[in-house]
Amino acid sequence: MGEFADEKPLLKIADAFKELAAVVNSQNADVDVASFSRACSLVSPLFGCLGIAFKFAEMDYVAKVHDLAEASKSIQTLQSMIDQDVQANTVRKAGSHTRNLLRVKRGIDMVRVLFEQIIVTEGNSLRGPASKAYAQVFAPYHGWAIRKAVSAGMYALPTKEQLLRKLNEDESSAKLQMQHYVMSSAPLILYIDKLFNSRGLGIDW
Repeated sequence: MGEFADEKPLLKIADAFKELAAVVNSQNADVDVASFSRACSLVSPLFGCLGIAFKFAEMDYVAKVHDLAEASKSIQTLQSMIDQDVQANTVRKAGSHTRNLLRVKRGIDMVRVLFEQIIVTEGNSLRGPASKAYAQVFAPYHGWAIRKAVSAGMYALPTKEQLLRKLNEDESSAKLQMQHYVMSSAPLILYIDKLFNSRGLGIDW
């Protein structure tokens, strides 16, 4: 039995992100903070399942998703959340909602690349997919010490079989849900990037 009793976390994640993608792809795209933070919180346990290599990501991601969930009590949309920080000149301030949004976006992007790689990689090892996902999304923003710790932690990753067991999935159902997540998270990530770039904030900080 996996860690989630009878739950199917991958199915929950895929469904939540499909709903967000539908909003992004509709004409009046304006993602609300509450449903975004709820969907992102479903991803949190995945980092835990990957073990020590992604411990830094799990702690950082969980805290920042929690901040966005708190923000959703008083702020309706991601757009207005960023605009409030722009007006207050706090966008780049540590702990600002906008800065936290950028960090959370990297978390869901890392999982997107990880799933993409798992789908196309033969064999039972997750080291290749996890290394590529980390290198592509997180490594450019991390100092030497974190990169070294992550690299060492890659040797303690679960096998693909162990990961699927933790998630209560077999390979074919897992690949299907991973594919759904990859397809629905991509437009959402682009949407968030556009929110930043259209305000001249950039996304590389």
